[in-house]
Amino acid sequence: MTDFQDLVSPKAVVAKASFTGKKPLFQKIADMADYAYGQPASIVYERLMERENLGSTGFGGGIAIPHAKIDGLERVCGLVLCLETPIPFEAVDDAPVDIIFSLLSPVESGAEHLKTLARVSRYLRSGQNAARIRGAGSDEALLALLSEVQAHDPA
Repeated sequence: MTDFQDLVSPKAVVAKASFTGKKPLFQKIADMADYAYGQPASIVYERLMERENLGSTGFGGGIAIPHAKIDGLERVCGLVLCLETPIPFEAVDDAPVDIIFSLLSPVESGAEHLKTLARVSRYLRSGQNAARIRGAGSDEALLALLSEVQAHDPA
């Protein structure tokens, strides 16, 4: 299974971000996907919005995993943002969200997409891991944290 070090590019993490809602957040994720993975921002934004319109990807505890399948993408890619101020997300617990771990997958990646979603979800459900992400003071620290956990997490 893909580990976070292989999943998340150094260009795809932001430790201290600020947004007013989902649309500007998704636009930032789309722009990051363009920069980090060469994916057209307009397509990524559109796919993230389509998925979110089916139901919120906020799963509680201030965490969301917005995800989408992208035509032409060669592998599952992650983008991680930690917000300075939580934003409304219509999460299952109605709590605003401040940790976003977005996943973009190839259209044909059914099982791999689901396994990666499950792995990210398991990691983020740990209050200790969420607290460590919230405490990352820089993009570099956040990336190091995501890389370090894989060395200790054989799941």
